[in-house]
Amino acid sequence: MAPIVPGQAVLTGGHNLPNRWVIHCLGPVYGVDKPENQLLADCYRNALELADENGIERLAFPALSTGAFGYPAEEAAQVCAATLEAILPSLNKVHLIRFVLFNEAARHTLYQVLAQRLTIDAAG
Repeated sequence: MAPIVPGQAVLTGGHNLPNRWVIHCLGPVYGVDKPENQLLADCYRNALELADENGIERLAFPALSTGAFGYPAEEAAQVCAATLEAILPSLNKVHLIRFVLFNEAARHTLYQVLAQRLTIDAAG
């Protein structure tokens, strides 16, 4: 599996986790890995394509690259939403995408941006 490059996603078994699969993504370090917006979009796109190709119907994402990698939350949310808007029509197996976020501020930021582009279920 290692090393992977920014924007890449790989699939492994879930081993002792309650999930059957884990998709590992390496997001860009903001201000270091260029072009960071394309690399972040690649993370989401590659993960979703891997899930779809492997019949994974439900998956969860954190706010990729927004923690230790320093990507500004609003900018990262815009990249995430644009990527989802572009790829969702081509997915056949993926039916549910959840975002598991660090705090309420992160949830609010992502929710606001996603709601501008997509039909979303905030409770789901």
